[in-house]
Amino acid sequence: MSAMLKTQYQFRPMQMDDLDAVMAIEPHIYPYPWTRGNFSDSLSSGYSAWVLVSNEQIIAYSLMMMVLDEAHLLNLSVAKDYQKQGMGRLLLEYMVGVAKNNQLANMFLEVRPSNIPAIALYENMGFNEMAIRRAYYPAVDGREDAVLMGLAL
Repeated sequence: MSAMLKTQYQFRPMQMDDLDAVMAIEPHIYPYPWTRGNFSDSLSSGYSAWVLVSNEQIIAYSLMMMVLDEAHLLNLSVAKDYQKQGMGRLLLEYMVGVAKNNQLANMFLEVRPSNIPAIALYENMGFNEMAIRRAYYPAVDGREDAVLMGLAL
């Protein structure tokens, strides 16, 4: 992504006041979205939570739990109108940078096997499949597995 394009976007820590904007995005991009309580609890727990802003509007967000020397990426989301424009990569690069700045050794995440674009992004960023978590996610026909992926930082 060009430097000029990057200057149009700003990262800042997610605040409780951002939850209305986040909750306006979440149900439009996931069949089983996080609840306001999930976000509120994550913020209250001190997780690393960031929003990507364009023209004072939240267009993407991510939350990451940091424990000992590990980062666990819990949520990385881009508003539907901004998908397929490099925003997911920009946000993931930022979150990897946050983890590195905190001197963490590894980053982990789960992703639905059906989320082919996300898996391609993670693989392109150097994440490797580590395991399958059986029946991890809710799904229309019961449960869907998760692919556990990891990146050495």
